[in-house]
Amino acid sequence: MIASVNITEHRLANGLRVVLSEDHNTPVAAVNIWYDVGSRHEGPGQTGLTHMFCKLMFYGSASVAGNGHFELVQGAGGSLNATTSFERANFFETVPAHHLELALWLEADRMGSLLAAIGDTEMDWARDVCVNERRQRYDNVPYGTGFEKLTAMVYPEGHPYHHTPIGSDADRNAVTLEQVRAYFRTYYTPDNAVLCVVGDIDTDQTLAWIEKYFGSISSPGRRPTRRDGSLPDLIGRELREAVEDYVPSRAVMAAYRLPRDGKRACDAADLALTILGGGESSRLYNRLVRRDRIAVTAGFGLLRLSGAPCLGWLDVKASGHASTNALEAAVDDELIRFATDGPTPDELERAQAQLEREWLDRLATVAGRADELCRFAVLFGDPQLVWSALGNVLTITPGEVRAVAARYLVRNNRAVLTYEPYWDS
Repeated sequence: MIASVNITEHRLANGLRVVLSEDHNTPVAAVNIWYDVGSRHEGPGQTGLTHMFCKLMFYGSASVAGNGHFELVQGAGGSLNATTSFERANFFETVPAHHLELALWLEADRMGSLLAAIGDTEMDWARDVCVNERRQRYDNVPYGTGFEKLTAMVYPEGHPYHHTPIGSDADRNAVTLEQVRAYFRTYYTPDNAVLCVVGDIDTDQTLAWIEKYFGSISSPGRRPTRRDGSLPDLIGRELREAVEDYVPSRAVMAAYRLPRDGKRACDAADLALTILGGGESSRLYNRLVRRDRIAVTAGFGLLRLSGAPCLGWLDVKASGHASTNALEAAVDDELIRFATDGPTPDELERAQAQLEREWLDRLATVAGRADELCRFAVLFGDPQLVWSALGNVLTITPGEVRAVAARYLVRNNRAVLTYEPYWDS
């Protein structure tokens, strides 16, 4: 059973928090380090800095030149990557268990010595990579900037979540090398990180390696006060923007403010969105795609956030020449009906089973478990909460789901983005 896996917690003298979990079912080990830094920490003119470090951390450190981090891990039969979000940056490897020391040394080397390898050449390379990624994933993709536009509407100007992690090219081009170095010295430090190792490990030996490689890295002991992400529960009015673009069909996207992650109401909202738009058995898909045939896809998802209201993300693409007004009318009709009648017992049971399967899938691998342990440690202060998260979801009642829908999935609590293709103008 996954829940029988032991977790031990340790803290080095420099503040690094360590979470270890032995699992001898497979001869692999997952190393995952979360830094408590994300786009919410970026000040004016510095958007995209965290994402830039997602690239720079793989471009060499004092002891590992160029692409050496990838070459060493992949040469040992492992896999690796990194991601950034509004609330954290994480770097991770999964390696054969007998190569665990290598993975730990690599992570420690870039935490402790990355600045020695960052110069103008590395900065120019990272800028180019991020600019190309933005073009490929956002600017030159149909509907690619939709989420960015909605985020900016739901979280007002000046709010730490107003901009998305990808940031702007203008800020990336303007930031100086010294600003980048100062950002690293502030946030990519032992006292601002959680290191989790899960898998076929010996706890004592692993801790000894961590002390050996990470123990001498210094921490600043202070950093800027985190900007407040608080907002009213409801937006208070409907925000709208119409976009005319080179897109294949009309579309309606919307974002709703929802309760913060870690609250019971957030789990209720997750179930509501799953019932309404979580796959081809959902209410919106059955109504708009199957019955009315005015859409080719209709989905509803949840972006969980711990430092600000969560975001409920609606995405509907039109079929044929169906109008955006028809799409919105059908969506609103289903939301009103759901807020009035709520989920049926069968719908709630299916949604809970769907979220349970997804949760267990994440915990079934050592890499997924390491990531979740880091998440609960960084965002909620306690990795042991990983074991109670599913139980909270499974005890939500139909009344709680209905109440969340009635309060939050309403017109005066959303930003709406409509797309019209150029060929219709």
